[in-house]
Amino acid sequence: MSSKVLVTGAAGYLGSILCEHLLLAGYQVTAIDNLMYGQNSLFHLCANPAFDFVRGDARNKELMQSLIEKADAIIPLAAIVGAPACERDPWLAKSVNLEAIQLINNLRSPQQLVIYPTTNSGYGTKTGDTYCTEDTPLEPISLYGQTKVQAEIEVLDTANSITLRLATVFGMSPRMRLDLLVNHFVYAAVTDGYLVLFEKDFKRNYIHIRDVADCMIYCIENSEKMVGKAYNAGLDAANLSKEELALKVKEYVPNYYIHFAPIGSDPDKRNYIVSNQRLREAGFEAKRSLDDGIKELLKGYRMMGRSIFKNV
Repeated sequence: MSSKVLVTGAAGYLGSILCEHLLLAGYQVTAIDNLMYGQNSLFHLCANPAFDFVRGDARNKELMQSLIEKADAIIPLAAIVGAPACERDPWLAKSVNLEAIQLINNLRSPQQLVIYPTTNSGYGTKTGDTYCTEDTPLEPISLYGQTKVQAEIEVLDTANSITLRLATVFGMSPRMRLDLLVNHFVYAAVTDGYLVLFEKDFKRNYIHIRDVADCMIYCIENSEKMVGKAYNAGLDAANLSKEELALKVKEYVPNYYIHFAPIGSDPDKRNYIVSNQRLREAGFEAKRSLDDGIKELLKGYRMMGRSIFKNV
């Protein structure tokens, strides 16, 4: 079993949860992050002697070489995440999402395991009527999807690699993200009380952030039978349209007003349902439900208090 794990982008939304789970599972964790958002999401791990933190850039060849040579497994999370963020700075997106992965892949030895999280947004604008499997052709429609798909291809072309095509992640994290669909819908319910929804029938798959962390640990512990493949990672019970998701949130926030807009369009055109059968057959299944996540988010948002830009 790999005992030393290097995590890039470790102070991010997923990384701050993953590092916690890795430590609880008995791994030694080296975390690297440039803290571009000024986050302090790993403070609670500093007392653990099995945890180390390096402030730096995952594109720094000398730094990455010194860190990679000490690792048994590498989980590269550093990324410019989401279509809008990538469109805002395309050069940065390509540099972090693709070139940094190429760097890691070139520096690691064939004996070192890499678990690369990509996105099931690579499936693009499918009809939403048929299940996307790992053999479904990838048709990314955004720069974000394109950089992640290209990086995945390069990772899988080398030895000792596993890629996880993540569904849309939800749940609380010390480095919170409100732009993810479930997190956003619940936040809108408790702050604004209303939601304007375009293209309500577009379908997505979802997965809890802690199931993602547990899945990555499962991949480390079962790498011999899993390497060389991509796996869709999502919750089978959560292939929902945006309307179904909004109405699920409304069950917990009854005065939530949802307006289904007939005019206008969502800039994100993804529409697909996803099969997670390959991952289930490998022995892992997501278990935290959307209901669990919504209740968790409602608790978390009560702690956020007033916005500095609002008086309420």
